Amino acid sequence: MAVGARIGRVGSLTSMTGAVSHPSLVLVALDLVGIAVFAISGGLVAVRKELDIFGVLVLALITGLGGGFIRDLLIGAVPPAALADWRYLLAPVAAGLLTFYFHPALGRMERLVNVFDAAGLGLFCVTGTLKALAYGLGPVPAAMLGMVTAIGGGMMRDVLAGRVPVVLRGELYATPALLGAAIAVVGHELGLPTAVVAGPAALACFGWRLLAMRRGWNAPRPSASAST
Repeated sequence: MAVGARIGRVGSLTSMTGAVSHPSLVLVALDLVGIAVFAISGGLVAVRKELDIFGVLVLALITGLGGGFIRDLLIGAVPPAALADWRYLLAPVAAGLLTFYFHPALGRMERLVNVFDAAGLGLFCVTGTLKALAYGLGPVPAAMLGMVTAIGGGMMRDVLAGRVPVVLRGELYATPALLGAAIAVVGHELGLPTAVVAGPAALACFGWRLLAMRRGWNAPRPSASAST
């Protein structure tokens, strides 16, 4: 399949050379929503760590934009969208301020952090995959990059907050993201519209992540500690 056909199917405009000039409106909207919900999770972690307003905004920005930065740099979409479009900076800043000033009304902090994190995971695994496909990557590399996009911001957030990243603690985190990315790839290869592909893929990741947390599902671990 030609690169131009791939890009056209996800709604991006292409030049004569096949380079992507503009992302589709659906991808931008999904990206911004994903950034906002991930930024809220980062802000809530900062509030739990009793950081000041600057710390809340830093964690909100890192969580919301970290995965997208990694994605854009790896596919050559430079400057990254967060530096080229003011909306990508406004979304996490607004989410961070909202979290800082209204966090007492959010209640049940830990549960909300997990829910928003799962929502961001679902949205970012889809947008990362579809943008990678739009830039000409094959199905498998695109799915892997979608997973990296989804887990990158959360990993940076946890490291800065002094926590072991969720993806390294045995919880099912990267696997649901990879599932959502794979569904997005399959839908794209079947020629389905972006709006039709994005919903089920994001919901599959979101639902599996929430179910894994509720039931305590974890990735396999060694049966005993290795001797040193």
